[in-house]
Amino acid sequence: MLEAVFLSFAFVLGLSARQVGLPPLVGFLIAGFLIRAFDDFLALPPSTGAVLDHVAHLGVLLMLFTIGLKLKIKSLAQPEVFGSGLLHFVVTISIFAPGLHYLANIDWTVAWLIATALGFSSTVLSAKGLEARKELRAFHGRVAIGILIIQDLIALVVLGVSTGETPSWWAIGLLALPFTRPLLHRLLDWSGHDELMVIMGMLVALVLGGTGFAMLGLSGEIGALVMGALLASHPRAQELSRALWGLKELFLVGFFLQIGMSGLPNWQAIEFALIFALLLPLKGILFFFLLLAFRLRARNAFLTALSLTSYSEFGLILAAALIPEWLVPMAMAVSLSFLITAPTSRIAHRLFERFEPKLLRFETSTKHPDEQTASLGDATFLIMGMGRTGTAAYEQLRQHTSLVIGIDADPSRIDNHISENRNVAYADAEDPSFWHGLDLSNIRTAVLTLSDAESKIFATQQLRKHGFKGSIVAHALYTDEADAIREAGATHTYLTMQEAGMGLATHAWDSFVIDQAAIRR
Repeated sequence: MLEAVFLSFAFVLGLSARQVGLPPLVGFLIAGFLIRAFDDFLALPPSTGAVLDHVAHLGVLLMLFTIGLKLKIKSLAQPEVFGSGLLHFVVTISIFAPGLHYLANIDWTVAWLIATALGFSSTVLSAKGLEARKELRAFHGRVAIGILIIQDLIALVVLGVSTGETPSWWAIGLLALPFTRPLLHRLLDWSGHDELMVIMGMLVALVLGGTGFAMLGLSGEIGALVMGALLASHPRAQELSRALWGLKELFLVGFFLQIGMSGLPNWQAIEFALIFALLLPLKGILFFFLLLAFRLRARNAFLTALSLTSYSEFGLILAAALIPEWLVPMAMAVSLSFLITAPTSRIAHRLFERFEPKLLRFETSTKHPDEQTASLGDATFLIMGMGRTGTAAYEQLRQHTSLVIGIDADPSRIDNHISENRNVAYADAEDPSFWHGLDLSNIRTAVLTLSDAESKIFATQQLRKHGFKGSIVAHALYTDEADAIREAGATHTYLTMQEAGMGLATHAWDSFVIDQAAIRR
């Protein structure tokens, strides 16, 4: 009965949301409210809440584990991450708490707790949005995730101090966790590529990370994140992340349903949620200017700020534990922030392009930590996107000429390429400002191996817009994507799977010819 109700409501409302241009998670939130509204009619068993809480918790743990698989710990120590995350939290509660006390006549202690809960941004919403746009490893994605982790750590401290709970003395043993990395890597090697790898990932995320840390009096959420980070340097970390993707997405449906089912709002809760929905843009504006103060370029500051412009599910955990009477108003505020932020995040790049001239005026004149290359040197071949496909293309071209350069938006990936003596520079091909000062005079051929079709279309348009007359070669997964890239101005497009099949057939024929020649001899 439970699965029939949850899956039916989630699918119908999720599909409806997608049909009107909203992300499915907005439909899942509405589904939760509707299930709660028709609770008596549906006659759900008393255990419904506990079951959904558990499913939601598993979804959050798996999501944080997969974030950890893509996390570089040193990124948390960057000034733009630690500084802006901490300052934003301090400024936010310093404004919200007095406002709640003096304007709403709320007790000081409760006001500070509400302000604290509203000071965080949604890890689930931000991570899902960045992941959907394949930007978790981009500069702004890494900064956003780093800030979210800083916020989560602050939330854990607040929760621990407020509830009086202290970690077990055994928790000091976690200092030895880095020394377990070789064993974890070996387990992943032994697990193969099938269902055993999925079980191994769930074991590390849910048992060692979630349950293990909780038994020591620490957050299971942080435990899942830490365990993921320990596996991040393994060559198959991204394969594990992809293997867990479906399970994580399914369990996260329970998370969004849980928020909607947290309670039916009264007029006071609706008024509270509407007021804080109107204040939500101030949260993003504050992030934008703080990130600019830490010398980020306007584009990355804007994209990071937009990703963080929401209220947090972690705030609901705080509210449930410390101020349960405010849980429903808080759930409404979080839900409304999701309704506002989710659709705007999907058009983040278009929004920046529209307001770029105004936003650029706020940039500092000093050197930025996310400075992009302005010169491609004397290279004649440009490869955009240095993942596996881009790296293979680079190596193949390097057999014929040394005049090859690659660009990528992932700083850690660039470091790896440079250590292997490849000519690779930091640049984000989806950043309009990158193209303005770029010298393309020596480039004769551009190879597009970016992560998605929209990125390739945008890069193709920018190349043609800035006078590039050479060949543009791109690959695509589907025929309609290849057609769209050609319409944007690409010279040649290739279907990835079709080319792989043709290459495999070529190898098969060559092997056949060699074998036949050997037999005849």
